[in-house]
Amino acid sequence: MKRLLFAACALALLTAPSTRAQTAPQPDARPVQTGFAAHAMVAAANPLAVEAGLSVLRAGGSAVDAAVAVQAALGLVEPQSSGLGGGAFMLYYDARNRKVTAYDGREVAPMGAAPDMFLGPGHKPMPFTQAMVSGKATGVPGAVAMLALAQREHGRLAWSQLFGGVETLARDGFQVTPRLAKDIVGPYPESSTPDAKAYFTKPDGTPYRVGDVLKNPAYADMLHQLGIQGAQALYGPEVGQAIVDKVGLPPDPGLFALSDMASYRPLEGQALCRPYRQYVVCAPPPPAGGVGVLELLGQLAHTDIAHRGPQDPQAWYAFAEASRLTYADRDHYIGDPAFVPAPVAGLLDPAYDARRAALIPTLGGGPVSAGRPPGAVAEGVDHTGERGGTSDFAIVDAAGNVVSMTTTVNLIFGTGRMTHGFFLNDQLNDFSSDPNEADGTPAANAVAPGKKPRSSMSPVIVLDRQGRFVAALGSPGGSSIIAYVAKALVAWIDWKLPLQQAFALPNVVAKGDIVSVETGEDPVIVQALQARGLQVKPNAGEESGLHGITAVPGGYQGAADPRREGVARGY
Repeated sequence: MKRLLFAACALALLTAPSTRAQTAPQPDARPVQTGFAAHAMVAAANPLAVEAGLSVLRAGGSAVDAAVAVQAALGLVEPQSSGLGGGAFMLYYDARNRKVTAYDGREVAPMGAAPDMFLGPGHKPMPFTQAMVSGKATGVPGAVAMLALAQREHGRLAWSQLFGGVETLARDGFQVTPRLAKDIVGPYPESSTPDAKAYFTKPDGTPYRVGDVLKNPAYADMLHQLGIQGAQALYGPEVGQAIVDKVGLPPDPGLFALSDMASYRPLEGQALCRPYRQYVVCAPPPPAGGVGVLELLGQLAHTDIAHRGPQDPQAWYAFAEASRLTYADRDHYIGDPAFVPAPVAGLLDPAYDARRAALIPTLGGGPVSAGRPPGAVAEGVDHTGERGGTSDFAIVDAAGNVVSMTTTVNLIFGTGRMTHGFFLNDQLNDFSSDPNEADGTPAANAVAPGKKPRSSMSPVIVLDRQGRFVAALGSPGGSSIIAYVAKALVAWIDWKLPLQQAFALPNVVAKGDIVSVETGEDPVIVQALQARGLQVKPNAGEESGLHGITAVPGGYQGAADPRREGVARGY
């Protein structure tokens, strides 16, 4: 397990005028990640984004108001993970009526999309390195429209008041953090696109490094337009057409039209809420990954994992096998519910979960397949290669209202294509690369015009049995998000660890035949898993970036994953 040095890091208010760049943590001055606050709190992946949210909260803004500012800041200082050109899922807890609402800002395939759009010669999937930077990969972005909808319903400040601090930060510049500097020169096709090279190369021809001041006046202008015009600034003729034009460039131009931008509508509905131990865990419904988190917990409820602990190999064995069963179900049945009748109630049925859990002692690392939950219909084999380039944050305002939000441009810097200071997503790569089985049976997650790709994003809110807020958390991590979030919940609820310690536990992600174990896990546990028949390998996926807040006596305790640069702060 990685050990990190912590030190305090002071930050100026983002709303204050500044002639100097705001500073981000350096390796020898890493801010303390956990924190306590009596009234309100923000936990996010960058201290500047946290301060952007807190500035709004201090000004009397709501949790949703702060979420708008946090997303604007993350799109500037952490552009490899999320931004105006991406999508998001958000849960909102209303403290007055104790209701959890799910907001869906997932990207949508344009009407010109086709089921075979990612197939090449011989009906074989396009190489992923080619697909990730293609124009075909970009879906209609939804994060801004989703936030605008939620802010109209739950905001306290004017929309125009939410961008000023980040606009100033974009004009004055911010210091490049170690994580961003690493990704700028990373071995990713998206880091080498003409747009990425132009943005991240200094006048002397060298890439921006840790501590260099990076300015983005185009992004500042975009935020200024958003503040004046609302979300329409992104979806209207000027910026919308710029997105269409950028997507239409080679290689592999997409089939976007301005009408695709104009027709985008975010969704609002009920969260999926299910009991786990003494709590109720709420998560977003499909196409988000919440059903996976809840099914995994539902299976573990029928094991003795709560009586074990993080040093017990049998606990991790149960977690790994339940994960494999859950992913098999999720991959087989879940897609956009507007196109695919996902058996959500069946997957979360306690009797079905009990039957799946009964398989755990018999598996021994052997093959797993999808079960047959009540309400299931036949679907084809899935060929989704979901990667991650994602962020997550949690916010509690002074009235006790809560936001838990996961946001993404998919891969590192999305497609690497940029307009108006922000990167475009490559989210359509989250569709199954091959839409059909040999007999023509379509995969649940096959491409279709106007369809949303399946997602693993799983922001959660935990309530007590009386509906009072207890915790909010989530993580980036591509398809591993389900395992990351479930690990944190098991460690916090079942093993009674503080949230910060729960986040810091090594990650165990089991999908298909492979169990990826994060470097640093106790060798004894790794050997025990291998002895039980599991194929264990070092974790090669995206690292977790868990952020969360728990209600504690007298206020709130926040936590941030030590693997990234996030903090939890409040007042």
